[in-house]
Amino acid sequence: MTFAEQDYIKAIFQLEEERNNTILTNDLAARLGTKASSVTDMFKKLEKKNLIIYKKYQGVKLNEEGRKAALKLIRKHRLWETFLVKSLGFGWESVHEIAEQLEHIESDELIERLNQFLGYPAFDPHGEPIPLEKGKVWEAKSQKLSEVEPGNEYILDSVVQPNDEFLKYLNKINLLIGTKFRINSKESYDDSLQIQIEDQIHVLSKDTTNNLKVRKHGA
Repeated sequence: MTFAEQDYIKAIFQLEEERNNTILTNDLAARLGTKASSVTDMFKKLEKKNLIIYKKYQGVKLNEEGRKAALKLIRKHRLWETFLVKSLGFGWESVHEIAEQLEHIESDELIERLNQFLGYPAFDPHGEPIPLEKGKVWEAKSQKLSEVEPGNEYILDSVVQPNDEFLKYLNKINLLIGTKFRINSKESYDDSLQIQIEDQIHVLSKDTTNNLKVRKHGA
């Protein structure tokens, strides 16, 4: 696969995980910042390579081979992010773009040595599970922050879409992976949450809480 084809396969996988349904052309165009016509052309190429199931006007989904290819890319991406943070001292907000480049390296031996060097990590710096070599993914027992009720303490487990600006915002309010916080209240008109981290109070929008996964403290 070309780098562009790999990027499409990974994006389709991520959208499937988020929405659990067939992905439409416009969905992928919005995610990748490209034209719908370009997406349609790529669908035809990926279909010829037997990586997707594509029906015109009905959308696309990965077949088994496509899913394996996507998980391999995600495994490499998350291992490289872990290496950049754990071994080279990068901040979690500055590794995505670098890992986007490194994930295209084809050497399986390099990736397995990297995995061994890192001590076989189960999760990346953003709390996302690192797929195993054969494609199995760890199942984290967490739920979206937007779905939990106020009055309890939670631990931040992962960031669903860790773009750089969002991670900088989390740094600013000291809401990091493993941080314990309390949900004080929920506004009925916009579903925003008031949370407390030690003695600091913050109000999180619905967009923010949809992008965070948590587990109940002590559970």
